[in-house]
Amino acid sequence: MLYQALRGVNDILPADRPYWRYVTEQMHAVAALFGYQQIDTPILEKANLFTRAVGTGTDIVDKEMYTFEDKDGEQVTLRPEFTAGVMRAYIEHGMQVLPPPVKLYSIGPIFRHEAPQAGRYRQHHQFNVEAVGELDPALDVELMSVAWTLLSRLGYRGLNFQLNSIGCPRCHPAYRAALVEYFGAHEGELNAVDRRRLRINPLRLLDSKEVGAQALLNGALHSTDYLCDECAQHFQALCGYLEALEMPYSINPRLVRGMDYYTKTVFEVWAEGIGAQAAVCGGGRYDGLIEELGGPPTPGIGFGMGIERVILSLKAQGILPPPLIAPQVQVSPLGDAARVAGMKLVRELRTAGIGALLAFGKRSLKSQLRSADKAQVAFALILGDQELADQTVVVRDLAAGQQTTMAAAEVIPWLAERLKREAGHNE
Repeated sequence: MLYQALRGVNDILPADRPYWRYVTEQMHAVAALFGYQQIDTPILEKANLFTRAVGTGTDIVDKEMYTFEDKDGEQVTLRPEFTAGVMRAYIEHGMQVLPPPVKLYSIGPIFRHEAPQAGRYRQHHQFNVEAVGELDPALDVELMSVAWTLLSRLGYRGLNFQLNSIGCPRCHPAYRAALVEYFGAHEGELNAVDRRRLRINPLRLLDSKEVGAQALLNGALHSTDYLCDECAQHFQALCGYLEALEMPYSINPRLVRGMDYYTKTVFEVWAEGIGAQAAVCGGGRYDGLIEELGGPPTPGIGFGMGIERVILSLKAQGILPPPLIAPQVQVSPLGDAARVAGMKLVRELRTAGIGALLAFGKRSLKSQLRSADKAQVAFALILGDQELADQTVVVRDLAAGQQTTMAAAEVIPWLAERLKREAGHNE
């Protein structure tokens, strides 16, 4: 039997690791630039955390969560999104006493049993950013700027925000009634999934991907026409800040996001040159979520960015990451006595901070040098019986095809200086 990875769950191979290192290092750097601190929450949480936070009637809760009963008889769920768990930790650890806004970020896997698509798998990884405790629309702009700054650093072109406001619980009754009236008049044109959404949560219809509903959705009423004074002023201020900062945006009335906890601002960042799926990340406000989970009334805003999707689009745009640091030296021993000396030399090189490989097996020098060439090391250090007797090492410059013999005690200082000099030339 040939074992293979489960559908929608992928291996991350060494060839892709330069991308992963590059992207995640930039995520850490940008988060630090804006004053965000890293928080790691468990992959497993109680199932009702997500049912309560994300909401029944959403695809995530109804179709996509990996939920099971553990050996203690408790219903647990593999993390389908970050925000609910981070807010649970915020409440549990009393973070409300910290000066607001509390700025947090996470990097890690999430799990959703959905149809795999390009850059979006059943296990995929997210960069998740949250700012909690402040209602100021300037905070919306700052959090959105985290995503913008990161994507700009990674080399994305033509960035713009897709923006909407879905209001707050005071706005929703009137808007919900208008949606029920509108879609109710066309209920016969909806499929069973969307008819259920109409009964449970009409706002979910705006997020429908059903082909038959698209024409109706294009004619649906806009949430921005039903905003209360507070939400309207918040949205107006947000748009004004974006204009003042010359950050392009488009108001997208179809933008609602996929969780029930969102209020007021919802947004996505779109980029040019990455195909039909232009959205690179998305998020919004969740001003009632912490209270819904048992904490004090606390506003918040956040976004999630799929790392696989980012890497896929970087490849599509031909953006190459810097290579990972690799060993620049191979020690090639010839004979049993030289092997022990070679092992000691490799250890001394690594202790000195010089990446080094040891040629294994009893292969000829020609074969060992071929291996060194494939490993793309700069120098081969050759040790044989004569070198052991003379306390010397043959240093071969593989690029130049030249070699010299030097005292064993001088090799490591010479290599350290040479590699440092060459690294300076390459910067």
